[in-house]
Amino acid sequence: MRTFDYVRADSLQEAADALAARPGARCLGGGTNLVDLMKFGVEQPTALVDISRLPLDTVEELPDGSLRIGSTVRNSDLAAHPAVRDRWPALSQAVLAGASGQLRNAATTGGNLLQRTRCPYFQDVAKPCNKREPGSGCGARDGVHRDHAVLGHSAHCIATHPSDMAVALAALDARVELYGAEGARSLPAAEFHRLPGDRPEVDTEIRPGEIITGVVLPAATGGVPSAYRKARDRASYAFALASVAVAVRVEGGVVGRAHIAFGALAHRPWRARRAEEALLGAAPTEAAFEHAVDLELSAADPLRDNAYKLPLARGLALDVLTRLTAAART
Repeated sequence: MRTFDYVRADSLQEAADALAARPGARCLGGGTNLVDLMKFGVEQPTALVDISRLPLDTVEELPDGSLRIGSTVRNSDLAAHPAVRDRWPALSQAVLAGASGQLRNAATTGGNLLQRTRCPYFQDVAKPCNKREPGSGCGARDGVHRDHAVLGHSAHCIATHPSDMAVALAALDARVELYGAEGARSLPAAEFHRLPGDRPEVDTEIRPGEIITGVVLPAATGGVPSAYRKARDRASYAFALASVAVAVRVEGGVVGRAHIAFGALAHRPWRARRAEEALLGAAPTEAAFEHAVDLELSAADPLRDNAYKLPLARGLALDVLTRLTAAART
């Protein structure tokens, strides 16, 4: 039995102070990923700072038309919120595609962003994993890697990020709000997670002691037609083999706004900037969609057993782009 401290924070400042005073501490929200990793021996926090009772559990429509989602909003409540369903449907669809109903009732917005890879080499302390133990090697590279990255991976790590929600947030230009010893700041959701490089143990750009306080969906993507699609081995409670979130609007017969992010292809949600740039100003045709998606996926470097992800992701993206622009093409 590994011992750890437990702190139930009564305020955001108290939580930040507790994290700062205890190196190796972790925030506890729903605990649906962190507690499992503690049982496996992968995570060994010195303390758990419980933020589940802080007033961070509301969804608030802001005067400028944006939507602020508190970090402890439960996934099920987020997916069901009328504003999310009506104006940012890709996010609702992405959340509903993740885990099971029971887990969505417990899991939180901030925890979803901070969940760690489901790579079996990471989760098994008897196997080598640079993410879990820097310098020990990457067992997946020459081992079982059917579910692993085809974009942005390195010699040190080929794991993928498991979140569905984070893919939609990246595509919708959301921002992640943080609070720590240096005060409040925010980051684009598309830049919150990191590629592995030579430091795969660092998943995100969050600083030691910082707390995710919320996520803001901008007014600019509210009301833009959007959708999320996911391919997986079974219809429920399975992580993506490939997924895509798209928000696209046709104006004056051409694509006036395009946001695309792929999931399960990289160490973080993969914002398809090259595909977006290729689509802007183009007519919403099948040929234009194929050119844009192929341009993005041309950077892929599949491994021995996961090249199937490329045609799978391609098909998902083309289907969503076609469906979202169908009315504009008739």
